Amino acid sequence: MSLTHAVVVVLAGVFAGTINTIVGSGTLVTFPTLLLLGIPPVTANVSNNIGLVAGGATGAWGYRSEIKGSRAYLARLAPMSFLGSVVGALLLLTLPASAFSAIVPVLIAIGLLLVVFGPALQRRFRHDEEDGPEPSWTRWAMLVGVFVAGVYGGYFGAAQGVILMGLLSALSAEPLQRLNGWKNVLSLVVNLVAALVFVIVAFDRIDWLVALLIGIGSFVGGFVGASVGRRIPPLALRGLILLIGIVAIVKLVFFP
Repeated sequence: MSLTHAVVVVLAGVFAGTINTIVGSGTLVTFPTLLLLGIPPVTANVSNNIGLVAGGATGAWGYRSEIKGSRAYLARLAPMSFLGSVVGALLLLTLPASAFSAIVPVLIAIGLLLVVFGPALQRRFRHDEEDGPEPSWTRWAMLVGVFVAGVYGGYFGAAQGVILMGLLSALSAEPLQRLNGWKNVLSLVVNLVAALVFVIVAFDRIDWLVALLIGIGSFVGGFVGASVGRRIPPLALRGLILLIGIVAIVKLVFFP
């Protein structure tokens, strides 16, 4: 890999780490960049996933104030992200890309609808302490949804954050910035577990130089994204999620 190409990969990693922390869909930058540089698709996807773990870690750390006091929620949701990620990573290594590509835009579209109608759904299903125990169906719906998002994230990951934010904002009455912090933690779990699966069962498909360069860039991008994302008003954040999600659907459907 030439020095110019290496710089391009690092810069793509910075952008991906930044946008992943704020919204998601950073893979839509790094993955096509790697393909343009001649990296085989599966190798690009696997190496990209490993590299973005660094950005996920710094992004989650940057939101530590927002997620303070959320240990019980995350302890309940993180195992579902863990299981979903294992399933998704194994699917990537066993199924043809076409087997999953058709459903990806649909999942993103559902996530966007949840983002748009999230406030109305929150008002409709809002739960307060005086109402008694939290309805069990919302807990189960969130667990199943986080598992599905984990499967998707382990398989490909682009716009995983959009899907998670749509789900969380529709089923939880927590502030949007706190949910964004949850999203960063759950996305980190997915990427980290998928990376470990790839290292164990697909070591020969990893381009370690690519993973290192993306890791350096995304590590920086995670800090940048946390610094910027935490200052975005909720309405603007929803608008940004919607914009990024639409771009992701257009990219995946019309420019695969």
